[in-house]
Amino acid sequence: MAASLNLFKLSCLLSLLPNSNLGIWPESRSGNNAAVSPPPSCSRIECPSYDVVHVGNGYEIRRYNSTAWASTSPIEDISLVEATRTGFLHFFVPKENQADPPPAKGLHVQRWESTYAAVRQFSGFVEDSDVGEEAAALTSSLSGTIWSAAIDKSHKSETVTEYIVAQYNSPFEFKNRVNEIWFLFDMEDGNAM
Repeated sequence: MAASLNLFKLSCLLSLLPNSNLGIWPESRSGNNAAVSPPPSCSRIECPSYDVVHVGNGYEIRRYNSTAWASTSPIEDISLVEATRTGFLHFFVPKENQADPPPAKGLHVQRWESTYAAVRQFSGFVEDSDVGEEAAALTSSLSGTIWSAAIDKSHKSETVTEYIVAQYNSPFEFKNRVNEIWFLFDMEDGNAM
């Protein structure tokens, strides 16, 4: 499976953990911001809001609203485990701070415009091999769909597939872990750009 890992590039790791605010924002457990069935963890932590556009076999297409993220400096071409150790993360900024996130040393604010994501959920602790396998499974599930064409069109200039790993649990939670692989892409008026 190591060969298949070379086909993918880890774009970033999103942290949607309870207590992941690093002490710079008030803790938020206000619950469900999503318009439709969010990951189970979003019933106890604040997550980015989205609409489910389509549900397919092994994937879901979501339209995320624009959001602000507090991010560490990007590190490319390393493993997920190493990225987590070095602190390569994006933290979701709680809704009450979206308009004007407070500054924090070592973090910068990234604003994401409204975007689409093809999403595959999986459980357990995330290992490097899991990431490649789950990304490949998402690619396979999307094969031949209009969503695959939209993703290809959005990423046509890339030589490798970029994806995001979203983790919703604290490292100290052992049961009911929720993780996701996201392929971000653009759509125009509901059609592939």
